[in-house]
Amino acid sequence: MSDRELVIEKIQSAFAGNEHPGGRFLQGSFEGCEPYEEVGPFENVEDWRSIDAGFLDGHANALSFFSEAGFRYFLPAYLISDLRGQLQTADPLFHLMHGFSDWTTEVPAGERTFVIRHGRSAFINPRRYGAMTSYDYARWRLSSLPGKKRTP
Repeated sequence: MSDRELVIEKIQSAFAGNEHPGGRFLQGSFEGCEPYEEVGPFENVEDWRSIDAGFLDGHANALSFFSEAGFRYFLPAYLISDLRGQLQTADPLFHLMHGFSDWTTEVPAGERTFVIRHGRSAFINPRRYGAMTSYDYARWRLSSLPGKKRTP
């Protein structure tokens, strides 16, 4: 068995116990029309194992708009299609890695250059979320994924 197939088997095993959250509980964001446009087509998809990679690519941004339950349920479909090289636009690894490292962008403006901080230590819309950083959000978002059982 190839390393790739071994990883696919591990993903299938790790997510096997996830139940479909139901159509009403798939969407996490309700701001604007894009969340529903991306997540809505998943309402009647009862088994993530049956989803075609083309469908996933057609809804490449859905992982950004799923609720935690929807993200947890459909992430393995994206990961497995990605491992098989079947995705053209969807990037599930972004959703697993974003927020865990910092980077900067330099923006020249006349004689000055502004440095804009992004990633781990950058605040996410402080007026709305206070002192939440990208790191805080990433940890919270991924905390609902299946993992080893912890004993108290």
